[in-house]
Formats: sequence, structure tokens, C-alpha cells
Amino acid sequence: MSNRNVTVVSHPLVQHKLTLMRDVTAPTSLFRTLLREIGHLLCYEVCRDLETTTVEIDTPLERMSAPKLEGKKLCFVSILRAGNGLLDGMLELVPSARVGHVGLYREPETLAPVEYYIKLPDNMDQRLCIVVDPMMATGNSATAAVQRIKDSGAARIKFVCLLAAPEGLANFVETHPDVPVITAAIDRQLDDHGYILPGLGDAGDRLFGTK
Repeated sequence: MSNRNVTVVSHPLVQHKLTLMRDVTAPTSLFRTLLREIGHLLCYEVCRDLETTTVEIDTPLERMSAPKLEGKKLCFVSILRAGNGLLDGMLELVPSARVGHVGLYREPETLAPVEYYIKLPDNMDQRLCIVVDPMMATGNSATAAVQRIKDSGAARIKFVCLLAAPEGLANFVETHPDVPVITAAIDRQLDDHGYILPGLGDAGDRLFGTK
């Protein structure tokens, strides 16, 4: 699909690491490492337009004016549980960021999201909020999580995922046209069980070795 609010990060390193992750023979340890590394790389893309201000500092040689991030600290919100795999890589780049969590599971029959946990930082209305989840399949969980985050007062939100299905992306963009989506790939379609094809399986299970 074509949408100016959707960015596919086609950097060769991202695509190489994603291919390694897709391979069914990749062990849990490698999958976990690669997801963290891609989180690193996607963080560069999602943070490219952060606002900066100029401050005066002293280098070992002289005084200078230099750029520094402006405003309240970033907020990363992980959609549990697989979102934590991307979160780890992003926190390595922005260790001072605040972190929130939204716990959702997908009801097997209806594929509707069911919330079981939410904890967000204060002053959400003053922060850029970056929501992370490796898979945007039906888009139902992403849509519900972003709505809950908007309800907390957040006005500046971006969504980062590893893979998106066209159906889920269309669902999300229709509901939240104001929220940019950054992804490493848009795959072909969903299967009858709501899994992304060709995909990489269940990201949470592969991340934590639970299947």
C-alpha cells in the first residue's frame, strides 16, 4: 500500500537481519539478538526529526554552541510481550527515555485485543510517544493500544514495528491517520488465523522460546 504516513526502512542492514530472523532454523538467542539490533536501527529512523535546542558547552579546547535534545524525555511504550524485544535496542540508544507498557492478548476466535495491563509515565501530553510491537497483523492490538495512549493525553505518537500485513496497516491507518508508522517490511497477506505471510511466525514465542 502507498501512504505518506508509512515508512518502510529498506536499509541493507535492516533487511539482512530481518532475513536471518525469518529463517525457521534461527535459534532463540539469535532471534533475540537480531530483534534488539533492528530495534537499534529503527530507532535512528523514528528519532530523525527530534527537536533540538542549542546550548553552550566547554570542550577541552574552547567554548562552543552545540545541539541538544529539547523538551520532555521521550516515551517508549512496549506492547507486551513481544514489544520488549524492540524496546531493548531502542533503550540502548536513548537510555534516559521513559517507558510505558500496554498488555494485550489476541482472543483466538475473534482476533479482538483484550487488555490486561497498562502503565504509562506522567505528562504524556508533553512527550513524543513511540509505540513498539514487532508484528502488525490484523492491526487490532496496535489500534487499541494507540487509542489507550491517546486517552492518556498523548498527542505526538509514532508506531514502530518489524513486519506489517497490508490488512492490518490499512486498519491502523484508517483509525489513526495522524500516527506515522515505521516498519522494516510490509508482507503479502494474513492467513486464516491472522498470522502474517510469509512472516516469521509468532514473534513472542520465538523471542522467549515458549514454543
